[in-house]
Amino acid sequence: MLTRTLCAWILAVGLCMLPMFVNASAQIEELLSQAETVRSSDPKRFQELLTELNSRHDEAAFNQREHIGYLNAYGQVVTGRYDEAMVNAHKLLEETSDIEMQVRTGALIVNLSAITRKFTDGLRQLEKTLALLNRVENVEIKEHVLGVAAVIHNQTGQYRLGRQYAERVLALASSKRARCFAGHVRLESMRHLGELPVEDAPFSELIALCIEQREPIATNLVRAVLARKWVEQGRRQEAIKLLRHHLPEVRATRYPRLISEVESLLAEYELSGGNHEAADLHAQAAIEQNTSIDYIQPLVSAHYTRYKVAELRKDTAAAFTHYRLYAEADKAYLDEVKTRELAFQIVRHETLQQAQQIELLDRENQVLQLQQRVDRQQAQSSRLLILLLIMLIGSIAYWAYKIKRVQLSLRHMAETDALTATCNRHHFSQQSEETLLRCARAGEDVALIMFDLDHFKSINDRFGHVTGDWVLRDISDACKHFCRRIDHLGRLGGEEFAILLSGCDLGGATRVAEDCRVRIASIDTQPSGHKFVVTASFGVTATALSGYDLTKLLSHADQMLYRAKREGRNRVCAYDGDTASEFKEHASTRQEELLLAPEGQLQSELPRIA
Repeated sequence: MLTRTLCAWILAVGLCMLPMFVNASAQIEELLSQAETVRSSDPKRFQELLTELNSRHDEAAFNQREHIGYLNAYGQVVTGRYDEAMVNAHKLLEETSDIEMQVRTGALIVNLSAITRKFTDGLRQLEKTLALLNRVENVEIKEHVLGVAAVIHNQTGQYRLGRQYAERVLALASSKRARCFAGHVRLESMRHLGELPVEDAPFSELIALCIEQREPIATNLVRAVLARKWVEQGRRQEAIKLLRHHLPEVRATRYPRLISEVESLLAEYELSGGNHEAADLHAQAAIEQNTSIDYIQPLVSAHYTRYKVAELRKDTAAAFTHYRLYAEADKAYLDEVKTRELAFQIVRHETLQQAQQIELLDRENQVLQLQQRVDRQQAQSSRLLILLLIMLIGSIAYWAYKIKRVQLSLRHMAETDALTATCNRHHFSQQSEETLLRCARAGEDVALIMFDLDHFKSINDRFGHVTGDWVLRDISDACKHFCRRIDHLGRLGGEEFAILLSGCDLGGATRVAEDCRVRIASIDTQPSGHKFVVTASFGVTATALSGYDLTKLLSHADQMLYRAKREGRNRVCAYDGDTASEFKEHASTRQEELLLAPEGQLQSELPRIA
């Protein structure tokens, strides 16, 4: 009797409490929805909602607790606590069984990996996340993941892939906020691909959409792209007016990456317009936004602007300081770009290798199944066994061949300059040292030719990098004509090349260099779509004067290359053994030239400063 009464009492209490639990769950769901809405547009309100959600964590249902955990990790990213965010995101990814939460958390890890410069880990996680995307029905989650894929591919220099992913987001078209962000990423991809629309209407429409969604960061990033387009179209004053007008709004976002982007653009454009004081102030503001980041392009541009302003003011000391900071920032930025591109290549090759391994395992499984059938069919065992052995050997041989081809391909990529199909600097040095060692033992002469294109940066500036790449390829093809199979032609970096000639003395090398010079000067540039003259300056030395040490050969040839540049370019200078006075004159004259040289010439000479 007592047990019945107790059960009835518990049931009655439970029925009374049920509406309270249902009401609490609905309230938490509403808070989650609000937090999702404002998490990128209103960080302060997002933090307030997150605090309230954490205080009601115990009242939440299991799936709501996972959602709160995801928002906590997102909030840690926003506030810069990247290590905590990474730990919590990985923990949530391992524990959740919900596909949609796995996909969202995977996308967050990809974003976080990009922020912390762990691009290899981010791209690996992206592959896993995209593999789950077909199992997700929520269109907004699909848009988010595809948007993340677009951003990280842009960051790793794969702008064609970045644009494709952004256009997939735009094709879904279920969320205006997603269209805003994807539209900006698509424009960034098109800018780097040189495919921006000529008209202003697409930019205006996208800016209006982002303003409607109250996304000031995305809005002003699109304006920055529009300003760049206007400058390329000769509308510099319009670009300056646009950026100046919205600068207070940009600063109000407190987003360093956006602020430094806009400030550095204003500095660059004000400098071009002759407003040196404003250019210096904007450049300084851009630098102040990046005190802990030294590998972004706006920082490079800002340091260069301050250097040019100091140079125009005749402030030699300040110019030298700003130039050193510019050179350091430029090197850090280029190293970062190479690191990102390498991360993409590593993950791509890993994916291909995994696919090959899976296919190979599938084939091996098929062979095992055939062997089981052979066991069940004793009558035909001999014929089937022979056939299976032939198939197995053929399969192994085929995949061994494929793997060998991949290895050879990777080796070729590691040794060859991708643009000119000549030896890269590392492979050229390795081959040259081996040749010098062999010739030193045999007592054979070896000569070294170094040459550098004249005013190459002006070609890039006037006609674009596509034309510059065409020039480098055509010059390397022209010089290959003068190289024997035992000689080595390599690209040392930028527009600088070297040729090591076995069994050749200084006179013979000088004649080869002169032939190369004449051949380069006679290149017909019309196939590139532009008409201009290409010339190069050459420095020549040989082991009879410089010895069999590659470093010394390169140093002496470089001195002669500098002499050719100094004496008017488009000429060949051979090493005569007298280096002391030449070296001192080289160093002092070089510093004077760097301070007084025009902008285009200075850029082309940067690699030789170190």
